[in-house]
Amino acid sequence: MKTLKKEPPKKIRIIGGNWRSRLLTVMDLPGLRPTTDRIRETLFNWLGQDLTGLRCLDLFAGTGALGFEAASRGAALVILMEKDKKACANLSANFALLQSSPASGHVEVLQRDSLEFLKQQVDRSSNLIFIDPPFQDSSLLDHAVIEASRVCDDSTGGGIYVEFPSTRQREELEALPPGWHCENT
Repeated sequence: MKTLKKEPPKKIRIIGGNWRSRLLTVMDLPGLRPTTDRIRETLFNWLGQDLTGLRCLDLFAGTGALGFEAASRGAALVILMEKDKKACANLSANFALLQSSPASGHVEVLQRDSLEFLKQQVDRSSNLIFIDPPFQDSSLLDHAVIEASRVCDDSTGGGIYVEFPSTRQREELEALPPGWHCENT
């Protein structure tokens, strides 16, 4: 009889800022797709390395890689939202480990429905919003993009970053909020 070895949890690293090179544990959960180092590096090169003063939302946070990257780079407020209880517990555990060298801003980890949270937010109350919902529910993505466009004030930097399945056309998402346009990163 063979004994199956339990594989160690996967890790991803924070690529910049105060928490540079710190590792985040990634749980093996259905639908969880951590944003790769390469994509995060491209995104934060586009956004800039210094996010001082920005108010950020990491919706459908999963591993929290995007929100923790923003906090690591000096964002004034980062709220990470995850509906899944296990994923949210993992976010909290990762955040607790990062606290050995605290970020300059305020970070909150919430177990909440991201879309319901967005609907309760005041217009133009956040500067940078990360949207990476479960891909199996396209209406969730559509509603999140529409609400985020109302909540986002990108006048001081930031904007809305959306990860979506390759089966969706960028133009479909771009047409949802009036007056917004998409850029490829």
